[in-house]
Amino acid sequence: MSDLPLLGVEEEFHVVDLETRHAAPEVEALLAQLDGAEFAPELQRSLVETNTPVCGTLDELRGHLHRLRSTLESVAEPLGLGVVAAGTVPLAELAGDAISAGARYEKMQHEYQMLVREQHICGAQVHVDVPDRDEAVQVVRRVAPYLPLLLAISASSPYWRGHDSGYASYRSMVWSRWPTAGPPATVSTAAEYDAMVADLIASGTISDPGMVYFDIRPSAHLPTVELRVCDACPQVDDVVLIAGLFRALVGKAREDFAAGVPLPESRHELLRAATWRAARSGLEGDLVDLVGPALVAPPLLVGQLVNQLRPQLEELGDWEQVLELSQATLARGSGAAVQRRAFGRRGELTDVVDSLLAHTQGRSPAHEPAPTVPST
Repeated sequence: MSDLPLLGVEEEFHVVDLETRHAAPEVEALLAQLDGAEFAPELQRSLVETNTPVCGTLDELRGHLHRLRSTLESVAEPLGLGVVAAGTVPLAELAGDAISAGARYEKMQHEYQMLVREQHICGAQVHVDVPDRDEAVQVVRRVAPYLPLLLAISASSPYWRGHDSGYASYRSMVWSRWPTAGPPATVSTAAEYDAMVADLIASGTISDPGMVYFDIRPSAHLPTVELRVCDACPQVDDVVLIAGLFRALVGKAREDFAAGVPLPESRHELLRAATWRAARSGLEGDLVDLVGPALVAPPLLVGQLVNQLRPQLEELGDWEQVLELSQATLARGSGAAVQRRAFGRRGELTDVVDSLLAHTQGRSPAHEPAPTVPST
């Protein structure tokens, strides 16, 4: 195992019927044939989660992401099912009987009602090792201002229940209604964080620490900082790009904490607004630069972030790969833009699902229009 800071990724996938292209509550049939250490159920029976082993390099992470996606497809296809990595799948119906079994999920359904029934959404979570919990809380605060840009890179959920939502990440809009969703709390130590979680549980708003759904948080069960703001990404390369940027951001935050650099003074309200703008625009519209604040073109913000993180990326051996991946993502556009191009060919949402099924496995869909390279 490498001595680099370790990272891992949890990916959530939609299970779809290959004939109708609709979400299919059939995850039990898949899980019966899969290793429980790497595959798990989610709140909805039409969703499945994968967990990579801990990885030292981005190439190692990419290999596991491809392997887990390929394993899912090999089990699903003989059952007439497919798996889609995207924030939402275009064709899904809400049904009260589609919730996964288990006392925790049943309690959530009773408590949160429509919020639970509408959780036909998938995210990608990245974990990076930060063993000290006081340091982890500091890292969370220091990385938070950069999360809207990571959301924009991941945005892949334009369609919701058969309609174009007008958003690049409508998953973010669905997710934001949870009582603990959004930018992280303004606490500075592990003791303050634990007291905040205890107060939330005492209030009856949540039932356990795992329901603190901030966009970034100290993990509830691992010695890591966990990125939670991102949509699931159709392209493995986008997951690798986000993981590489996030690990470098965590490294920079740890260096700043050790050097006594003050915490950033980003206002909670402005960070929430920047997150909304990223969900609305993806990489196809201007994003909020918190320093201004001002609206700035995504290629400029992405380029600035990659250059700012160059010392950390070079130390990790990730500089050339992250630079290349960031340029490719900007040229291709967000996952939301790719889906809209697929829909634009014939006006059929089934084409969008077919495109997502192919991209999830690293294949090029037939007849997919070429991307437009954004101006810089």
